[in-house]
Amino acid sequence: MIPALSIRQPWAWLIVNGHKDIENRDWATNFRGQLLVHAGLTMPRKYYDQVALELEAAGLLPAGGLPAYEDLERGGFVGWTRVVDCVTESDSGWKQDGSYGFVLRDSRPIPFLPWKGKLNFFNVPRSALAAAA
Repeated sequence: MIPALSIRQPWAWLIVNGHKDIENRDWATNFRGQLLVHAGLTMPRKYYDQVALELEAAGLLPAGGLPAYEDLERGGFVGWTRVVDCVTESDSGWKQDGSYGFVLRDSRPIPFLPWKGKLNFFNVPRSALAAAA
């Protein structure tokens, strides 16, 4: 089994493309290791527009900006990352106050693979990924 974590867009895109190095959650984890990044199914247009404005104001918007709303894949796996720590404080601009920050490294995108997400960490059979490859 391969661990996975569902993350709403555009955050999933920012992670797998190496821009975002902290994933904020309201729960801590002892998990360390590689996991699949699942892009959640929902992303209202209003939410996308608000996130883009907030990223720009915070100086965190990538140089090329975000992909167009319509181009962000949702409802499946979009990449890999590795959780190396879980912190309550960080110098990263991505860390939100009052949250637990999963520190991420070695993130990279993969070709989109449709898959139903779940809350928290969830396991994916290796055979399902091999069949899709």
